[in-house]
Amino acid sequence: MLLAKIVGTVVATRKDPRLVSTKLLVARPIDPRGKAEGNYLVAVDTVDAGVGETVLIVSGSSARMASGMKDCPVDAAVVGIIDEIDINE
Repeated sequence: MLLAKIVGTVVATRKDPRLVSTKLLVARPIDPRGKAEGNYLVAVDTVDAGVGETVLIVSGSSARMASGMKDCPVDAAVVGIIDEIDINE
């Protein structure tokens, strides 16, 4: 699982038929303190997330297990919207 910040959307008028009516989001992985790390990625939204929200993203075969994604050609899916992160050090 990755922590990420949603930074944009992707519009694709032509795509695999199994992805019709899915929302595609551009996400930037972050560390638990909110600092950006890693490359941007595109993820299918399964929880109605929006730009500016911090989310949980799964990738690989886990993404295809997300709600409504069975047998879909996806490599990343947003599966949760984060309300708060507590770090005890």
